[in-house]
Amino acid sequence: MAKIRIYQLAKELGMTNDELLKILDDMGVAYKSHASTLEDTTAEAIKELIGEQKVAEAKRKAEEARKSIPHRPPVVVIMGHVDHGKTSLLDYLRKSRIAEKEAGGITQHVGAFEVKTPGGTVVFIDTPGHEAFTTIRQRGAKVADIAVIVIAATEGVMPQTREAIAHARASGAKVIFAANKMDLPGADINKVHQDLMQLGMVPVAYGGDVEVLPISAKTGQGIPDLLETILLTAELEDLRADPKAEAQGVILEARVDKQAGVLVSLLVQQGTLKIGDFVVAGEHWGKIRAMSDAEGARRSEAGPGSAVQVLGFSDLPVAGDTFTWVPDQVAAKEITEERILERKASQEVAELGRARNLADLMRSMHEAEQKEINLILRTDTQGSLEAIQNILAKESTEEVKIHVLLAGVGAPSESDVLLASTANGAILSFNVNPSGSVKKMAEQKGVPLQTFRIIYELIDEIRKMVKGQREPVFKEEILGTAEVRAIFKLSRGTIAGCMVTSGKITRNADIRVLRKGKEIWKGKIEGLKRVKDDVREVAQGFECGILLEGFTEFQEGDILEATQQVEVATD
Repeated sequence: MAKIRIYQLAKELGMTNDELLKILDDMGVAYKSHASTLEDTTAEAIKELIGEQKVAEAKRKAEEARKSIPHRPPVVVIMGHVDHGKTSLLDYLRKSRIAEKEAGGITQHVGAFEVKTPGGTVVFIDTPGHEAFTTIRQRGAKVADIAVIVIAATEGVMPQTREAIAHARASGAKVIFAANKMDLPGADINKVHQDLMQLGMVPVAYGGDVEVLPISAKTGQGIPDLLETILLTAELEDLRADPKAEAQGVILEARVDKQAGVLVSLLVQQGTLKIGDFVVAGEHWGKIRAMSDAEGARRSEAGPGSAVQVLGFSDLPVAGDTFTWVPDQVAAKEITEERILERKASQEVAELGRARNLADLMRSMHEAEQKEINLILRTDTQGSLEAIQNILAKESTEEVKIHVLLAGVGAPSESDVLLASTANGAILSFNVNPSGSVKKMAEQKGVPLQTFRIIYELIDEIRKMVKGQREPVFKEEILGTAEVRAIFKLSRGTIAGCMVTSGKITRNADIRVLRKGKEIWKGKIEGLKRVKDDVREVAQGFECGILLEGFTEFQEGDILEATQQVEVATD
């Protein structure tokens, strides 16, 4: 008879493990933990008994119970543009923490560290930037409650700043901005404010709700205010965790030490992890044999918000995998074996689906000589997927067909890249980020891979792709003209000294040589100079030197006409 684990049933019912365990207690159903199995008949009976009212009642009781659960420290990730001071801020915070300890204390990297203030404790993820943070989030874990995005007040918002904002928003983390380098002469916090407002974020200074704190990671200016703002934000979020619950959290880092073996840094998010506990993370399990904190001190347990390094895994778990407590080695092995089998089965199904889709695609391309755009579509939700598929159907025309090779919820995979490469297709993802390895493979294989956050931007891109498959219509447009007034014969060729008489002459323009109104040559510019400098363009009223590719027979009075081909809109 089929069985289902309690945590699987909880997920199916849209409940938390604790909510379902409470209902099982009320029903008198025996279990050891959320990893215990239920008979299929028992599970079906539970589904029938749990109606909307019971779920609502359970949630109400759970919320009441939650009020008695103690608060936990906020977990913060620091992000921002390269060289804007992410690492410097982390270094300052780390040093301030170490300064509070006794001189000569040993410290170690455990993926996160605590900073204690009069107002409370803050946990900082000890990896600057969004790379590791994104990897963790892509594997389904929410690790940070608050994202501090560092902006250099000397430069303002930069491309990676926007990227960091998008990552933070996608993760659900609250965002606080730190305007760094305020100790430098060129610092201008007003520029930071203006840049953020252009992105639709209104700072508190302008009546909005976006916190922008002036700081200096070098001198420490404004750091206490930043910490206070973090704690106030955390207070509004009402962050709580039950230290008596079953331990769970997220893997921050994992590495192999030549002497100790597999060392795993993890963040406890719920419950208390103790020496001797069995835990499962992805397809790996371990029994906690040793535990130490960022100060190198041995620990017997770690509660919510604690980052520790543990010994006990036989293999390396993946950073970003969630870990959960299980009652014993038998349960740990069963769960990991099930996950391995599920992964292999899903891979086999996926491969069969890809082969079938690819075969159908090739057959249809042979049967009908028509232009096609081959796409793989990945989205964050089923609703987004259906909406975009409807848009694609409307944009497909008789002249250009849009063929969706694969469509599904979740991030693009390496097998998606292989299919797109074989079918000469592209991958579009909406609100889901491909991993670094997928991006690298796509780049290596020349597969277009684009991620969108706004639906109309995706629609615009699709329309561009459809338009790009049509036979384009061009017209010639005159950019400007120049008159030859002097001729210089040099070793590298003949240079025409010209005066630009209208418009402009650009380095990449097509050139016609006109003599007495008749075209005598047409080609490209090899060199364009203003005085001694190579330039990209020269405007009307200025002199320049022009070297053409394959033409040297200039005469004074010749007219050089610069043109470009402009695509004519056909819609």
